[in-house]
Amino acid sequence: MKTTVKKISDTKVEIKVVLDKKELTPAREKAIKRLAAELKIPGFRKGKVPADMAEKHLNPNDISQTAVDIAVREAVPQAFISNKISPLIIPEVNVTKIVSDESVEFIAKADILPEVKVGDYKKLGVKKPEIKVSEKDINDVLDNIASAYAEKKVTKRPAKLTDEVIIDFTGKKDGKPFQGGSAKDYTLGLGSGSFIPGFEDGIVGHEPGDKFEIPLTFPKDYHAKELAGKKVVFEVLLKQINEVIKPKVDDELAKKCGPFKTLGDLKADIKKNLTAQNEHKVEEKYKDDLVNALVKKSTVSAPDILISDQMKFIKDDITRNAMSQGLQFEDYLKQIGKTEEEWEKEAKKIAEDRVKASLVLQVLARDEKITVPDDDVSAKVAELKDVYKKSPEALKNLKDPRVRQDIKNRMTIEKTLDFLVRANEK
Repeated sequence: MKTTVKKISDTKVEIKVVLDKKELTPAREKAIKRLAAELKIPGFRKGKVPADMAEKHLNPNDISQTAVDIAVREAVPQAFISNKISPLIIPEVNVTKIVSDESVEFIAKADILPEVKVGDYKKLGVKKPEIKVSEKDINDVLDNIASAYAEKKVTKRPAKLTDEVIIDFTGKKDGKPFQGGSAKDYTLGLGSGSFIPGFEDGIVGHEPGDKFEIPLTFPKDYHAKELAGKKVVFEVLLKQINEVIKPKVDDELAKKCGPFKTLGDLKADIKKNLTAQNEHKVEEKYKDDLVNALVKKSTVSAPDILISDQMKFIKDDITRNAMSQGLQFEDYLKQIGKTEEEWEKEAKKIAEDRVKASLVLQVLARDEKITVPDDDVSAKVAELKDVYKKSPEALKNLKDPRVRQDIKNRMTIEKTLDFLVRANEK
């Protein structure tokens, strides 16, 4: 077998293979044996016809074609192994020349892992943002707590911006209702900013039982393109107004929230929790920024097959989330105001970035000999078993060696990220 390797790109390779009679002869013998297994000749049981006799009863073209198929199928993996090339998927094969039983030429193409050159990971120039919790942040939480303990009292007076209202509404564009613009018995907090600008203000001043119209224009950057910048009219029926009476933010409110004696105790606890939340967000963003900076400093290409796999993962994740809300992927696209082609273009860029980041981190882990002991993986699997103990399907999946390997890979990446953080904090 003769092979000639041609590198099409950093992520694709083509191998031209020439098989001679030495490789084709045993393939022909296997072809006759395979075809003879289905041959029926009087005096012989099916599958027991001697090869020399079977050959006389078989179509020569069938023998030749089957022999070529066998020879090529066996030669493809050997061609890649002999050239120390690992294809990411089953290679695409195209037979280009057949000379009777003397020789066969074919070309095998495949996606491969690119050569990755990791840049200097110790001088990435990424700064970790300061963790700040402002007085406004604390007061916003206090306001939400007060809202949770608020009393609601039905009132007949005109609506104010701090009220809660129950309404029926129908949105119309060019005199016709548009999708997603109608609801009945909808509860809306005036001043919450839940609707497009002007809608909530348009209810203020109206009394229970009022029917009225609110002419509005959707923002130009509205996510649904068919409505962005368009003039519409909302027909509204105001059914009920609830006056929202919030409790005073004081020591008494603090006591209702937990083991707090004073408002100061509650505020200190809020600040502690917000600080922890912000620390986590900052840490995750810092890691992302470090990886992005490292990818830019490195030489790495993303194979198409890995990009496609990552895009499928992204789409499956979105679809699952949409289905949990009773929606389809097409409904999600309408919500964000994008066509599938536009979404695919954006998703492909995200997928490509993820693949590059993964490849760079894998090579960094290899170069720095970052590994995760099997005992740690077993401990993680045991932890997951406890989490999913009520899900037989999940427990079954955790027994799959491929799932265990995936868990180990994820743990290795996390360990590599921690290594990257330490290297840049010196």
